[in-house]
Amino acid sequence: MLKGIQYKIVLIFVLLTISIITVVGSFMLVNIVNFYNEEFSVMMSKVFNDDLVYQLEQYANADNSLENVSTAVNSYIGPLGLDTYRFYCILDLKSGNVLKSSDSLLSANLGKTDNIIMAMSGLRGDLANTDKNYMDYAVPINSDNGGYIVYIRDTKEELDSITNNVLIIVLQALLLAVFTSVIIGYLLSKTITVPIITLTKRAEKLATGEFDSIEPSKENDEIGRLSNAFGYMAQELSKNINVVNEEKNKVETILQNMTDGILAFDLEQKLIHTNPEAQHMILASDLENLTFDSFFKKVDADITFGDLIYMKSETDPERQIEYNSRYLKLNFAPIESDGKIIGVLVVMHDITNREKLELSRREFVSNVSHELRTPLTTVKSYAETLLDGAIEDKELQTSFLSVIIKEADRMTRIVKDLLTLSRLDEAQTEAKEPDDINLQMLLEGVAEKMYITAKKKNQEITYKKINDVAVFKNDRDKLEQVVINIVSNAIKYTPEGGKIDIVSGKAYNDAFIKVIDNGIGIPKENLSRIFERFYRVDKARSRDTGGTGLGLAIAKQIIESLGGNISITSEFGVGTEVVITIPA
Repeated sequence: MLKGIQYKIVLIFVLLTISIITVVGSFMLVNIVNFYNEEFSVMMSKVFNDDLVYQLEQYANADNSLENVSTAVNSYIGPLGLDTYRFYCILDLKSGNVLKSSDSLLSANLGKTDNIIMAMSGLRGDLANTDKNYMDYAVPINSDNGGYIVYIRDTKEELDSITNNVLIIVLQALLLAVFTSVIIGYLLSKTITVPIITLTKRAEKLATGEFDSIEPSKENDEIGRLSNAFGYMAQELSKNINVVNEEKNKVETILQNMTDGILAFDLEQKLIHTNPEAQHMILASDLENLTFDSFFKKVDADITFGDLIYMKSETDPERQIEYNSRYLKLNFAPIESDGKIIGVLVVMHDITNREKLELSRREFVSNVSHELRTPLTTVKSYAETLLDGAIEDKELQTSFLSVIIKEADRMTRIVKDLLTLSRLDEAQTEAKEPDDINLQMLLEGVAEKMYITAKKKNQEITYKKINDVAVFKNDRDKLEQVVINIVSNAIKYTPEGGKIDIVSGKAYNDAFIKVIDNGIGIPKENLSRIFERFYRVDKARSRDTGGTGLGLAIAKQIIESLGGNISITSEFGVGTEVVITIPA
């Protein structure tokens, strides 16, 4: 049976043969028909030359004109080729009616053809109509008594017989050619398909991993070279697979021994990979049916698969959760291949010990601040009393007492900040009705309040808005406190002659506030810890400027309690930008 490419090759040969024979046969038939028409027209033109036409016109003007013309035409029966298929008629020039005919049966229903009409108009009717079932020729014979038309007509029966014979010959040739093309096409297709079948079997072995079973081809044609190329590809593929397997084993070993948990999900949110540490962290029994959205909804991670895939530029890819008595820090990252996202990777860090330490430190700060508040107030009061009294070494005592007051003021600020943080940590702030906040007026007020402080260092402080923010409700005092804190820091850590810009606007459903300075900046390695309590980039400089190391921590706590967010970007030696966003 013919299959696949064999069938196509044979079919091409057959179609090609049919096309050639059909074209040649049609060309022959058309040429035969044209030849007969041209031969008829030439024969008639030679017979009815000018001399004969003049002679016939003389006969037409004499007595017994019709008989004379008929006798003259009869004398040319041989040159005219008159037989059982070809006859002549003598027609009336004006009416076109038949007056005399060599075959009364064939001329019985003679109509006015194109050539007869031409002759009636005085022209020689020599049009060759190949689409008619006859050939004709008409010659006008003018005379004084009206004139005649000598009309010759051939029924084409002889031509039809010839064309039928030719057509039979063409059909016989076509059948023979089709049979021959099938045989040739089949034999030729085998020379192509047999090597292809062999090559297919080799490819199937290659697909099953039998790289060493592919033998080189002995043929040196194109298919043979292709087969040898398959063999070479199999060798190289075997080497590459071995390298990939080695790398895979390395990665598997690393993942299995990591202290962080790894979860990988595909685009259908199904878990496709995990390591023992992750299984230990999540303690999930049915890992095969674990999906991204269901699991992270269960652990209140406030993130969805769509956030990472479709809104990755707008989504913070980091979360912190408490699960199974553990504190886990989650980092999310889309998995990409060839520029397309194919899944999501989740890295889980166990930060339980760090959180416990942070909790202990918060408790310590709260206790210490409560314990120190009363004695510090007492020390400050006694120091002021001593400064008002009579001291023998007045200059020395004044110097000592000034230092005490300075330190007492600084420690009072620490206590105040600690108490603020403690209240925020324990959500002890007084509940109050939200205020109507006109962000533009609030920030213009902050810029005005901080103008004098900035002026002391020859600094320029400006406010501008990107777009209008509608009045919204929130705690105005807390928001203003945070902005003043941030602007105060900008003034402290910006050298004389510097510039501080306060910018506001609205993006999506949030209002944003930016405080931008061209101060000393923050080193990149310190940015991740800038919101930690008591953390200072430069401890000595912070103390000299009166900083406690709690301002940014308080600002972050307050903004988060208002439902917003605060972030800092900075470049050391260039400046710092603080961005506050809050629902509006």
